[in-house]
Amino acid sequence: MKVAIIGQGYVGLTISLFASQIHDVIGFDTNKEIVGELNRGHSHIEGVDSGALTERIEAKCYRATTNPEEISDSEIVIIAVPTPLSYDRKPDLEFIDGACQTIGKHLKRSTLIINESTSFPGTLRNYIKPSVEKNSSVPLTHLYAISPERVDPGRKDFNQKNTPRLYAGLTPDASEQARVFYSSFCDKLVEVSSPEVAEAAKLFENTFRQVNIALVNEFAQIAHALGISVHETLEAANTKPYGFMKFTPSAGVGGHCIPVDPTYLAAKAEELGAPATFIRHANDVNLSMSRYVVERVIQDNGGTIAGKNILIVGVAYKPNVADVRETAAELVIKHCRNHGAVVSWHDDIVKKWNQETSNELSGADIAIVITKHDSVSSQLIKESAPYVFDTTGKVEGVTKF
Repeated sequence: MKVAIIGQGYVGLTISLFASQIHDVIGFDTNKEIVGELNRGHSHIEGVDSGALTERIEAKCYRATTNPEEISDSEIVIIAVPTPLSYDRKPDLEFIDGACQTIGKHLKRSTLIINESTSFPGTLRNYIKPSVEKNSSVPLTHLYAISPERVDPGRKDFNQKNTPRLYAGLTPDASEQARVFYSSFCDKLVEVSSPEVAEAAKLFENTFRQVNIALVNEFAQIAHALGISVHETLEAANTKPYGFMKFTPSAGVGGHCIPVDPTYLAAKAEELGAPATFIRHANDVNLSMSRYVVERVIQDNGGTIAGKNILIVGVAYKPNVADVRETAAELVIKHCRNHGAVVSWHDDIVKKWNQETSNELSGADIAIVITKHDSVSSQLIKESAPYVFDTTGKVEGVTKF
C-alpha cells in the first residue's frame, strides 16, 4: 500500500519509519534541506535510528520528497504537521491549511485521509474535509479519519508500536480502513465513537498534565512561603498508595504539546460558551514561573542581578532531548536580561540556539538550572558559580524551590 505522510518532523518521521516496515511510504516536507538529509539516511530527529532509516531507503520502501506530485496516487495520506500557537498565543492552523491545499490539489484518486496533528474537536469534520474538497483539482470522494499522535520525544519505553492508538472515522468505512492500516504496525487500537472524541481525548491528556504541573508550581511557592521543602512534602504525599499522582515543580512547561494543546481546548470551549477557567489559569501559572524563578534569584542576591554573569544550565525543554520548543529557558533568559544581567547558557545537547552557542559550564556569578541532562555532572554545576538555583530538584546542596 502506498502511504504519503505530510510533514517529516517528530511525528511524521517516526510514523514513516514504522509504517514503511509494511508499506511503501513517501515522506513529504517543504524543507529541502531536511528532505535531502533524510534521503541520505541522516535523521534530523533525535532518537530516530539513522540505521533503520538507511535500511528503509535501500529497501525502497521510504523516500522523502518536496514534490507534491509524488503523493498523487497514494492510497492513504496522513497529515502530521505542527499545530502551534500564534504570536498572541491563539491556535494557528497555518500548517494544516498548507497540508490540505497540497492534498486537495495533487491527489488524483479517492484516498483515506488521516489526521494525526493535534487540534480542537471538529477539526477533521469541519476544517480538514471542507478544505481538502475546496482545493481539490478533480472531483473525488475521500474517506476521512483521525488518529491523534502520541509521540513523546526521547522516550524509549513507548513508541508508535506499543503506545495504544485512538482512532475514529467520519464514516464506518473510514474507521475500518484506518483500523486495518494501523493494525499492520501498532499493537493496540482503541476505536472511539467519533473523531471529536479522539480529538478531545488528545487535548485533555495534555491539559491534565498542564493543570497538575500548574498546581504543583503554585504549591512550590506556598511551600517556600511556609519555609518548608516542596520536594520533601511531595515525597511525603507520594507515600499514599492511592488518590495521589506526583508532579514536580519547574520553571514552566515546554515542548509542542503541554504548553499548546490546552489552549486549543480552551479556545474551542470559549467559542461554544463553555468555561475553561482551570485551563486558562494553569497556563498563566506556568508561564509566570519563569518570572518567579528570577525573582527568587534576585532576592537571594542582594536585591539585584544587574551586571551579574548568569549561566542558564539546560535550554532544552526536557532532559536528554535536543528540543527547545516552548522552553521555559527562553523566558528565564528574557527576564534576567530585562533586569540587567549578562546571560549565557550551557547545554550539552542543544549546542546552538537563537543565534547563540553553548558556553562552558564555569565562570558565572549565578547559575540557574532549567534542564539537567544525564550527561551534565551535578558537581560541575555546583562548581560553575558561587550561587546555584536549581529548578529541577536534581542537584543536591544548592538552592531549590
